[in-house]
Amino acid sequence: MKSMLQTRVLNTIERHSMIRSGDRIGIGVSGGADSVALLRLLAELRAKLGARLFILHFHHQLRGVEADEDEMFVAGLARELQFEFVPDRADVAGEARRNGWNLEDAARRLRYQFFASVAASHRLRRVAVAHTANDQAETLLAHLLRGTGPAGLAGIYPVAGQIIRPLLDAGRDELRDYLLNLNQPWREDATNQDTSRTRSRIRYKLLPLLRNEFEPATVTHLGRLAGLAREEEIFWRALEDERFAALASREPSGAISLSIADLLSPLPLVAGGSRGGERQQASLMPLLALTRRLVRRIFLQLRGSRQQLTARHVEDVLHLATKSQGGSRIELPGVLVERRFDRLLFSLVSPSARAEINGGEQLPDPQFEYAIALSRSSESARIAVPEIQRRFTLKVVDWPSRSRETRVGLDTLDFDRLRWPLILRNWRPGDSYRPHRRHRVRKLKRMLLQAHVPRGDRPSWPVLTSAGELVWALGCPIAHEFAPNSGTRSGLLIAEEEF
Repeated sequence: MKSMLQTRVLNTIERHSMIRSGDRIGIGVSGGADSVALLRLLAELRAKLGARLFILHFHHQLRGVEADEDEMFVAGLARELQFEFVPDRADVAGEARRNGWNLEDAARRLRYQFFASVAASHRLRRVAVAHTANDQAETLLAHLLRGTGPAGLAGIYPVAGQIIRPLLDAGRDELRDYLLNLNQPWREDATNQDTSRTRSRIRYKLLPLLRNEFEPATVTHLGRLAGLAREEEIFWRALEDERFAALASREPSGAISLSIADLLSPLPLVAGGSRGGERQQASLMPLLALTRRLVRRIFLQLRGSRQQLTARHVEDVLHLATKSQGGSRIELPGVLVERRFDRLLFSLVSPSARAEINGGEQLPDPQFEYAIALSRSSESARIAVPEIQRRFTLKVVDWPSRSRETRVGLDTLDFDRLRWPLILRNWRPGDSYRPHRRHRVRKLKRMLLQAHVPRGDRPSWPVLTSAGELVWALGCPIAHEFAPNSGTRSGLLIAEEEF
């Protein structure tokens, strides 16, 4: 007799057509509780599913002996269940340094590359991974804190290409209860407890607070919101793809262009839309939403990912289309946008184009950008930036701080004046602010030159922005508007160190 958990997982699989009879299915198993529960559940359901199962394990080479023991543990499960075991490993930290990725992004990229490779070599139709309802809730909260748009509310998709997520309607606690009832052990990854990472703070601090103090069904409600947002997103994506195909042109150089008129009015106005101020404004709102989506769609087509493209970047493109003159151009992360008469041309940034647009200084590609979540109750946030081999610590303290808190090497901002999102990123052309106790705004490029920062280091120089406004740059005076004063109650200390 199937348990309620088995029934729910089977319903998720059937509702999203994840597995068909006769399929060869890989299961990503790290050794943690969620992935072990996924393995045991699919093993129990395999007769019903009619699928052949393979165990896939990726060794990230980040945790030494513990990671080796994880691999041996998963290999033991494969022997016990008599499933084929397909392991692989890679130097994630080394790849992160070589490619300019942060560590988590590098681990995810290499892990999914491994899944895709095994799917091809073993003729797997799908690879199942162990994202749960809790992971969905944490993802939505992370997106909200970062300042997401409606697309971000869709969260984690049950099916994404070859990847399937059969546990997306199952809670983490019930999966552990399921394993305990089976007397099935699992492995614990101590790094998941590190609350210097935003995701871990959401998991161990924010989500329990919401469930205990506000709404016990927070995880369920956030999962339902994600489902509704996905339905909306599927509609918009279909319209976005159709309009992109109809309006955008691929140039011989590989660039993508479209007319400014088509970008700003991608659909004909509805009948009567030109009569009456309120009706006209209402008719233009969906056009503006589709316009923004077209910008993101072009960026995706060129870069292969929407990562690093922010709402501010999209607004910069719209400003270029509506306010700038012919020949004007802006740079998005890795993409150059140029206005040529009545058209916009989007192209991947070449080293020569980057040097020209930045007055002879070449920016590294990729650049870095990290969102920071902090509250008064946070002890600190630690951000590792492998792109420049530095680690930054941001700590909220009561003000005035004790003298030991303000030693040399720590910069301090007035925490209550900061606005979200807080972003730690590299220098960009045009960055400027008013340094503390100065009367005028100064360009950061000029300040770095006067500070004798080597030319090659300037493009990747770390800065902190608050709601898009520059408030701090390493080694420079803080922004005057954010300096502590007699009214300051909480300070934000910033320190940096080498890896």
